[in-house]
Amino acid sequence: MPELADLTAVELVTAYREGTLSPVEVTENVLARIEAREPELHALYAYDPAGAREDAKASEARWQAREPLGPIDGVPLTLKENIATRGTPVPLGTAATELAPATADAPAAARVRESGGVLLAKTTMPDYGMLTSGLSSFHTASRNPWDPSRTPGGSSAGAGSAAAAGYGPLHVGTDIGGSIRLPAGWCGLAGLKPSFGRVPVDPPFLGRVAGPMTRTVADAALLMSVLSAPDPRDHLCLPPADLDWSTVDASVRGLRVGLHLDPGAGLPVEPEITAAVTEAARLFEAAGAVVEPVAAFTTQEMLAGLDRFWRVRSWSDLTALPAERRAKVLPYIAAWAEGGAEVSGVDTYRAFAQMDAVSVAALRATAPFDLVLSPTSPVGPPPADWASPTNDPARALEHIAFTVPYNMSGQPALAVNCGYTADGLPIGLQITGPRFADVAVLRAGAAFELLRPAQHPWP
Repeated sequence: MPELADLTAVELVTAYREGTLSPVEVTENVLARIEAREPELHALYAYDPAGAREDAKASEARWQAREPLGPIDGVPLTLKENIATRGTPVPLGTAATELAPATADAPAAARVRESGGVLLAKTTMPDYGMLTSGLSSFHTASRNPWDPSRTPGGSSAGAGSAAAAGYGPLHVGTDIGGSIRLPAGWCGLAGLKPSFGRVPVDPPFLGRVAGPMTRTVADAALLMSVLSAPDPRDHLCLPPADLDWSTVDASVRGLRVGLHLDPGAGLPVEPEITAAVTEAARLFEAAGAVVEPVAAFTTQEMLAGLDRFWRVRSWSDLTALPAERRAKVLPYIAAWAEGGAEVSGVDTYRAFAQMDAVSVAALRATAPFDLVLSPTSPVGPPPADWASPTNDPARALEHIAFTVPYNMSGQPALAVNCGYTADGLPIGLQITGPRFADVAVLRAGAAFELLRPAQHPWP
């Protein structure tokens, strides 16, 4: 029998309803897991076992009265550090931030509390969320439970590590270029970047989303039923929609599926990753899908434009800081942002225009298909002390050519495990759908979970 900390959220809620488990005993088991693993993994910020115990006790009383607050009442969970929770500072991963307690819960935090979730902690992130790693000038670098010498990815670094290690079943990350899907892929998780606007965020920004990071697609769907509730603070959010998030009896039969193996720019795809994603496509085809190739559509000009614009944006933020605080920023991030110091206004606009260019390219390339399969990352997780797969601020975005297009186009994209490297590390498959087809993407992911071979035990 699995430990309580390894049960899914769906299993926990069923057990609470049937009275065979209590949120109190589950939370105690999860806290014991954290105490055992956290000294090595460094996944958490603002860890609050006392608060979690209080939440669990209140949930237990509600279940005994048959009055749960919502779909995840009593389920242990974490929130990424940049998702504000009232009373807790939001350092944004950097020592340069002044630590003032947040005055209100951000939308995702408010929704999980309203649903009765047991908040264990926040999870760590790199400086300003601008790295695919857990390196941070504020937090101790988080590590990958599959191999602690490797990064879990980022910027939802601690969330990826916590989910793979079994710090409860539900974790919420954020994603503006791959920050949910990259750590999900490298940690063997299901990580959904929802359609832009599906989950309200505060503050809103082009391409930024919040979404679930879980061990199963069904748990991701359950959490989406909570996170997608409306919030007036996000003026870019979609109209409220009453969606059926169930993934039961999911199938891919009859779907037209694209197979996208060449990113068109950035780092070349490692052969092990190409082989694993190709095999995943074969399984889709064997289950009745029609699989056809998708040509490369991202260009180096697009990646370079995004890189240049984000450098300018980050340089603008850093130069607004007093010199003594700016000096505390992670040197890699400071060096990368400084590349935007001399960019002209015209060149900044041209760089910004690449957001539309990559969006249009992604939508046109994927339009013929119900789903598109691709690697999540062209490479496996680099060493834990590297800032990115190149570890070179001059080539900071070379690994996001498969993920970032769908932030710009607003399409939903799910990372799910599709195999393992020779070293036993997970390989992420990205399943992308048309805009607003979040449920269809999750159902395809759930169907693939039944098609793929048995998974390695969790680390």
